[in-house]
Amino acid sequence: MNGRLVRLCGLMAIFCPVVLTAGKFNRVLSVGDAAPRWSALPGVDGTRKSLPDYAKADLVLVVFTCNHCPVAQAYEQRIIKLARRYKKSQLQVVAISCSRLKSDNLENMKQRARDRKYGFDYLFDASQDTGQAYGATVTPHVFLLDRKRRVAYMGAIDDNLVPEQVEEHYVVDAIEAVLKGTKPDVVESRQKGCPIDYRSSP
Repeated sequence: MNGRLVRLCGLMAIFCPVVLTAGKFNRVLSVGDAAPRWSALPGVDGTRKSLPDYAKADLVLVVFTCNHCPVAQAYEQRIIKLARRYKKSQLQVVAISCSRLKSDNLENMKQRARDRKYGFDYLFDASQDTGQAYGATVTPHVFLLDRKRRVAYMGAIDDNLVPEQVEEHYVVDAIEAVLKGTKPDVVESRQKGCPIDYRSSP
């Protein structure tokens, strides 16, 4: 493992707040809750998207992320591959940034999406209302929504920042289970990443 990955692993160990009110690691939502809707968020493609716009998709994977976070960057290719892998299975990946940093503004989001060739929508929520509604605390923080748009899984993408050392594929396992009409073995895991800087606590 190189020095950068060691530092990133350290970040993951630090930036993983534990909250115990609604879900095990989410003070706002529990697995099984109806997914909070968002409306008319601007995307990098120049359009505005709302949750109902994805009604044709069997499943929706909401990923709270941003440009600047090194942990989010480390997971970027995994998110891109997820979108490609499950495109024919009617999984819609939707990335949302609530960051207030200049490096994460919409213009910089557009540039990153072009540079990295995102195959999914990347939306900007300047109000931070969406992140607050989902109880998102770090980047990346993911929420898998089932056909009825209930939360089927929430938390981390997998269990290791280093792709070659992943043992638990939380999101992939959850997607496979829900596509088969069964409940995932793991429905919630501890999210790890850079904290989202909210104007007020979610």
